[in-house]
Amino acid sequence: MKDFAGKMAVVTGGGTGMGRELARQLIAEGCSVAICDVSARNMAETIALCEADGVPQGARITAHVADVSDESQLIRFRDDAAQQHDSDRLHLLFNNAGIGGGGSIVTGSREDWERTFNVCWGGVYLGVRTFLPMLQAADEAHIINTSSVNGFWASLGPNVSHTAYAAAKFAVKGFSEALITDLRLNAPHIKVSVVMPGHIGTSIVVNSRKVHSGRDEEALSAEEVTQARARIANMGLDVSQMSDQAVQAMAAEQHRRFLENAPMTAAAAATIILDGVRAERWRILVGDDAHKMDALVRADPEAAYSPEFYEVLTEEIGWRLGR
Repeated sequence: MKDFAGKMAVVTGGGTGMGRELARQLIAEGCSVAICDVSARNMAETIALCEADGVPQGARITAHVADVSDESQLIRFRDDAAQQHDSDRLHLLFNNAGIGGGGSIVTGSREDWERTFNVCWGGVYLGVRTFLPMLQAADEAHIINTSSVNGFWASLGPNVSHTAYAAAKFAVKGFSEALITDLRLNAPHIKVSVVMPGHIGTSIVVNSRKVHSGRDEEALSAEEVTQARARIANMGLDVSQMSDQAVQAMAAEQHRRFLENAPMTAAAAATIILDGVRAERWRILVGDDAHKMDALVRADPEAAYSPEFYEVLTEEIGWRLGR
């Protein structure tokens, strides 16, 4: 699929980050886009940006509130999008929505663990299941599933538990690779790609906290402060003299650093992803850090979770994870 003009795309997690930038670039090329997100406010900002960029004649963008871990909500999203776009065909499906959290299966809550897993993995699986009939109805189609570097390296470093997100991203990668053969045999006009970004400047840190808490607020609640304090202590830092205000400030600074100090912007990441789709690459690594991490893990997989490997990795990629 070399040209997106006149096509229809679905982008989950379209309210912020890479989902927003994918929508903007697709619309700019004349592709109609249906986005979903749990935040109507964030999607309104995405649509305002698309309109400010300029929407070509014949293209349109619609927003739909949906939790991708809930099949009934995805089905409603599909049916509403088909009706509003007056189409029973879908050319591009970007299963992009994701959240962090559920770090430890030992000390964390089962609710947070399963919430993260169900969004990051379930959203991809249910997205493919839900939109497959529309993809089959199109003359050509492409499924793009967002995994992560944590889909081949299940860690944020030796001092941070990271099980739910990594497990989900490994599942996304394996599912996408298995689809290559399944689609070639049973729906050869549908291609598939798995996207594995490194550190991209997005709002996933604060967005994840909002999803887990059910509160659309930047500040941490009293319960979240307690949880954050425990995570900080688990990283080996002394929290005995740390005030609640200091914990709040640390959380805000973590979000700022993740967003502003990333080696790649969400817009640049979206461009790489769309170029990968045009080239029909099934494996799309996003960012120099992703390429370097992939090479290091492949070179010495047995050592990949040792502190020594982490030190080499951080020296190679130039920034530190989980710190």
